[in-house]
Amino acid sequence: MTETEDGFAEAGAGGQPHYHGHRKRLKARFRQQGHEALADYELLELLLFRTFPRKDTKPIAKALLSRFGSFAEVLAAPRSRLKDVEGIGDAVVDDLKAVHAAALCYARGQVSERKLLSSWSTVLDYCRSAMAFSEREEFRILFLDKKNGLIADEVQQTGTVDHTPVYPREVVKRALELSSSAIILVHNHPSGDPTPSRADIQMTRQIADVAKPLGIELHDHIIVGRAGHVSFRGLQLI
Repeated sequence: MTETEDGFAEAGAGGQPHYHGHRKRLKARFRQQGHEALADYELLELLLFRTFPRKDTKPIAKALLSRFGSFAEVLAAPRSRLKDVEGIGDAVVDDLKAVHAAALCYARGQVSERKLLSSWSTVLDYCRSAMAFSEREEFRILFLDKKNGLIADEVQQTGTVDHTPVYPREVVKRALELSSSAIILVHNHPSGDPTPSRADIQMTRQIADVAKPLGIELHDHIIVGRAGHVSFRGLQLI
């Protein structure tokens, strides 16, 4: 079997490309056993089938994982870096970003339907999905009502690879605008290590000091990274 310049496979012996049976088997396994039965590269292959209806997608799927490390990191990777991988164009990037957006919408829906403090694992899953693999620091605030239901989920600032400017009075001002009784702070460390810095600790305590006299409780500050997450409450830093 050979391949034409436009990326389409020419038929080999028997009139079928060599990967034809592989696609059928992979789809059947997915239908019968679910995504748990597939390796990360196989799940990526499934996504790429629609973009490349007549091309072997396994090499592209493996190249993406080799570059970015995991299925989640592929979906979260910046568009420009995805297109650095040979064989990846706008159509592939659009498909990957659509799946990523769908995953975030689902995770956000899971959070918004629950009382946050009674479904902490769901909150953590959402925060990691939204921020853990970003290449820039982001500072997010979850605004809660008196029953710890989610009022709003907002990204307040986006910074550089290792710094995001945060202004405690602006954080509290926004909480008052939303009539929020409590807040959860979340930010990411693109380095992958979620260990809080001295500046993180100082900023958190400043926000708590400004918020408390106004009746706004700081429930927690979560830092997420590729290596996991840390909770300021769990570390007894607040």
